[in-house]
Amino acid sequence: MKTLVVAGARPNFMKVAPVLAALRAAGHQGLLVHTGQHYDPAMSDSFFRDLQLPEPDYSLGVGAGSHARQTAQVMERFEPVLVGARPDWVVVVGDVNSTLACALVTAKLKNELGCGLAHVEAGLRSHDWRMPEEVNRVLTDRLSDLLLMPSTDALENLTAEGIGPERAVMVGNVMIDTLVTMLPSARAIDVARRWSLKDDDYAVVTLHRPSNVDQRESLGEIFDALQMAAGTMPVVFPMHPRTRQKAEEFGLLGKLERLSVVEPLAYLDMLSLLDRAAVVMTDSGGVQEETTALGVPCLTLREQTERPVTVTEGTNRLVPWPLTKEGVFNAFREARAGGRALPCSKCPAGWDGHAAERIVVALEAHESSSTRRQTHDGIV
Repeated sequence: MKTLVVAGARPNFMKVAPVLAALRAAGHQGLLVHTGQHYDPAMSDSFFRDLQLPEPDYSLGVGAGSHARQTAQVMERFEPVLVGARPDWVVVVGDVNSTLACALVTAKLKNELGCGLAHVEAGLRSHDWRMPEEVNRVLTDRLSDLLLMPSTDALENLTAEGIGPERAVMVGNVMIDTLVTMLPSARAIDVARRWSLKDDDYAVVTLHRPSNVDQRESLGEIFDALQMAAGTMPVVFPMHPRTRQKAEEFGLLGKLERLSVVEPLAYLDMLSLLDRAAVVMTDSGGVQEETTALGVPCLTLREQTERPVTVTEGTNRLVPWPLTKEGVFNAFREARAGGRALPCSKCPAGWDGHAAERIVVALEAHESSSTRRQTHDGIV
């Protein structure tokens, strides 16, 4: 079985690494397509090194741009790769622009080429169409032949959209496969000790979503809350390039004088830092999942989450919306007082380190031309 596995942005790398490894272990050919949606070495190259990912078989080199430009360039550059490779499956992961772009190309050509389209992390929904990721998620699921779900709540979302259960398989969370594999190495480097931080006595912040960082008022409220939190314990803030750009543009960097603001971290360093933290504050989907697996209290700085299972079964909680410095700080104090859980004591079903193996089994089971060539209602 020949499979093209697509990655484009930082959140994708932790998801494709175990899938490629599981394909190889089962005797299949897994080819990595890197679209280049994230091109900064701090955001991409370090992840390849830490995750021991092979050199991409195909590098599209798209880089940054508007949603339209980025999506169009990925489509234009992926099409000849797909036609030349003629795989049995194209596997796309997550919800970035590369995901939808490659899904669209595959959907247009799959009957001609006899290939199928599979979506890892299918069925996640925030129900907020203001998020570009929500558009990418919904459309990719609609186009896909095989929907590989990370949690049981995903099936409810797909069913509500009229997608039949025969196309959906519960495989679990492949991102946790990477966490389970890499956690011993992350603990060995012990970033907290290296930075003279005490276990369970510091907070970590990640922040990058436009709804938080693109407006001076909202970003200022969050920064004020972080300053307040930093008055009670050390706060480490690996700052995303987009967030730094906006903070400089708005003249807000002075509000972070109490924090330890650092450059974006490689995967192992970040995992090591999260593992020992008392509280994590984030607007990242992946961090919500990682903290649940680690048993670390997580505050999500968003109005809603496409990963509600991390709230109902995990260690995550949504901060009251709209965000205010008082609301964020009060949630921080409550989370800190509540303490940590035992690692994986609150993990949802399928978050066990074996999701990639189940993905390969699902691909094998659905590898029939009748499945791959079916036409779904509403697709031209």
